[in-house]
Amino acid sequence: MSDLPEDLRYTEEHEWVRRLEPTRVRVGITDYAQSQLGDVVFVQLPGADADAAAGEGIAEIESTKSVSDIYAPFAGKVVAVNELLDAEPETVNADPYGDGWLFELEVEDAATLDAALGKLLDAAGYQGVIGG
Repeated sequence: MSDLPEDLRYTEEHEWVRRLEPTRVRVGITDYAQSQLGDVVFVQLPGADADAAAGEGIAEIESTKSVSDIYAPFAGKVVAVNELLDAEPETVNADPYGDGWLFELEVEDAATLDAALGKLLDAAGYQGVIGG
């Protein structure tokens, strides 16, 4: 298992969350998740300006093995999506913590984001979920 980036927060559904700004985060799937999926062949991303509800499906990743839902880690507004994945969905496999990101969410204020991130797992907590 590869090392988990310590600067990210994680969900039990195998998404990672990186804070970009006081009220904005970038979301993707973990290296563990992409390895379980196998070769990613299609990514269905949310529309920009879509409202995300905590824990609800917001995107789908289709691989040679299955189709998996991606869940919003918390409520917010989608403010950006990774359009590179339209043409190159395999980027999710090649660089899950970098160019393979999925979408960005914005929340009302920094305190709201602090609270939301505080409910997510740190790297050690996520390592416990995936058993390593």
